[in-house]
Amino acid sequence: MSLTTPTTQEISENIISRLEAELNQSIPLLPKSFMGVLAKVLAGVYVILYKYSGFIFQQIFPQTATINRTDINGVTVEPLIQWGRLVGVGEPTAATRAELVLDVTVQLQGGTLDAGAQLVGRDNGVTYLTINAVLLDASIVQVTARAASDPAGAGGAGAVGNLGAGAVVSFANPLANVARDTIVDSQLVTGADAEAVEVYRQRVIDRFQKRPQGGAYADYEAWSEEVPGIVSIYPYTSVNPGQVDVYAEATEESSGSADGIPTYAQLQAVLDAINTNQNGLATRRPATALANALAITRTGFDVTVTGLTVDNPSQVQADIEAALVEYFLARAPFISGLSILPRLDRVTNSGVTGVVNDITSAAGGVLTSVTVEESSTPFSLYTLGVGEKAKLDSVTFA
Repeated sequence: MSLTTPTTQEISENIISRLEAELNQSIPLLPKSFMGVLAKVLAGVYVILYKYSGFIFQQIFPQTATINRTDINGVTVEPLIQWGRLVGVGEPTAATRAELVLDVTVQLQGGTLDAGAQLVGRDNGVTYLTINAVLLDASIVQVTARAASDPAGAGGAGAVGNLGAGAVVSFANPLANVARDTIVDSQLVTGADAEAVEVYRQRVIDRFQKRPQGGAYADYEAWSEEVPGIVSIYPYTSVNPGQVDVYAEATEESSGSADGIPTYAQLQAVLDAINTNQNGLATRRPATALANALAITRTGFDVTVTGLTVDNPSQVQADIEAALVEYFLARAPFISGLSILPRLDRVTNSGVTGVVNDITSAAGGVLTSVTVEESSTPFSLYTLGVGEKAKLDSVTFA
């Protein structure tokens, strides 16, 4: 049965027809007739009830629950977050602020660089505040600064505050004894954007499907994905007895890697999340298991499309490339007992050909053949290995 919310007009017409049946006479069709106006008013009330009931029904399931703040009878709730709390996922991961270690050039030794000094990133316009006081007792001293504000008004939180080694950060106002420009030595804390709604929704759904088991694969996945910027986790029993290898994938914004290779700081945060809970208590991994946090690898594939004939070749070629990028990025290792069917760990020539054929056929075109290669070697089936993911290196139209 399909539940469809009727329109106000449909309900109004239904009320009129029922009144005519009960009164055994026709209702006047005048725009301001009493029965006509009454039917319109009642129809509006019914439509509100229909929509309200439909909204409440959607909140029953995590797949359709809203994350927006909703006031019901004086109580404010966020239905999706409520589901997350109930199943132990907690709230969406908040954005984190980047922390940088800066090399400050001392022009005249003596005195102190106080905490709270403002600096501005030359490349990103983010304002940083020093978080510790430092004695100016060497030609170059190191100070830690945390992102505090940004041009977008996000308070400096998120990947916008990340800067690589060698980037220039300048004091907002000239200070005595030190040069105005400083150089980023390293990044102490990686800034990450707040968790996207659909990523959080998937975590909630995963927790329903993969309940905690006291150290099962699903637990390592749940613990690790609490880390800001980490989007996918692939745990394996290590070849070394008593160890678990956990491969992590990060967002490009948080890691600075187009391939999703996490930073050292993110891998350390994954280990910390596996070892201890939010309160710092070791209630998670079994005491006899040693966890290793590792980065995923990316294997590139080359696709050659031969004999493409279509009316708008440039647009179709762009559509084919976009679809192939999505196809390869969706490939992921299959872990028995953790991954959900269908399997996505196989790259097949037939699968790639199907992607290209669908777009070509939709555009009314034809093609001769599609070839997929890995390291210049054609294949019909390629199975991803431990911690291995895929990407499109190139697509050639011959």
